[in-house]
Amino acid sequence: MNGAAGRGARLMNSSITGMSPWILFSLLAGPGRYGLAAALALAVAVLLVLVRHRQIFLEVAGLVFFAVLTVIGMIVTADTLRWLDTYAGELSNLSIAALALVSVAVRAPLTVPYARKKVARAFWHTRDFQRTNVIITYAWGLAFLAAAVAGGVGDLVLHNPDNLWTGWIIQVSALVTAARFTEWYPAVVRARLDPTEPVPPVRSLLMPFVGLLIPMGVLVLLLDAAPRWFAVALMVVGVVLARALTTEAVVARGEGREP
Repeated sequence: MNGAAGRGARLMNSSITGMSPWILFSLLAGPGRYGLAAALALAVAVLLVLVRHRQIFLEVAGLVFFAVLTVIGMIVTADTLRWLDTYAGELSNLSIAALALVSVAVRAPLTVPYARKKVARAFWHTRDFQRTNVIITYAWGLAFLAAAVAGGVGDLVLHNPDNLWTGWIIQVSALVTAARFTEWYPAVVRARLDPTEPVPPVRSLLMPFVGLLIPMGVLVLLLDAAPRWFAVALMVVGVVLARALTTEAVVARGEGREP
C-alpha cells in the first residue's frame, strides 16, 4: 500500500500530470471528436484541481481553458463546430506552447511548482534549479509546438486531419519525448552536482521512443499509411534498437556503471 501511495504521490507531483489535460485533448481532438475531447480534458482538469490542496497555475489554466472550449462547443453554430473539429487541436497546442514560453519570460516556468515538491526548499532559488525548470518547460513548449505544426500540416496541406502521421505518430512522439525528458534531465543535473549520484545514460532517454517504433510500424501496416517495406523497416529497427539498448544496459550494470 505504501508503494502504491508513493507512486501516486510521485505521479501527482509530476509536471506530466499537470500537462495531462492538454496532452489528452491534443491526441483526441479531430473531426467529430471535439465535444468528447473537450469534455474529457475538462474532467481531468477538474479532477486535478479538486485533489490538489494548493492550486497550481497550470492546472487552473487548464480548467479555465477547457471549460471555455466545452461551453463554446455547446453554443456555436454547426459551421463553427466543424471549424473547431478541424483546428481545435492546433489551437490548444499553440496555447499551451505560448503559455510555456511566457512563463519562462516572466521567470515562472510552468514546471517549478512540481519540482519544488521533489527538491528541498534550500535549492529552490539556486541557479541550477531555475535553469533545469527553464529547460524542461522549453521542452514541453517545443513538444506542443511540434504537435501543432504536425496537425497544421495535416489540416492545411494534406487536408486530412486524421492523417496517421501528422495527427498521431508525430504528435505522440513529441509528447512522449517531452514526458521522458522531464524525468531524465533532472537526474542528469543531480549527477552533475553530486558525484555519488549515478549518471542516467542517454539510452534511458531514448527507450520510450524506441518502444514506439514497433507499434508505429504495426499501425502503418494495418492502415496502409506508407509502403509496406517502410512499415516493416520501422518494426525491425524498433526490435534491433530495443535489443541493443537492453543489452548495453545489462552490460553496464554488470560493470557497475549503473545502479
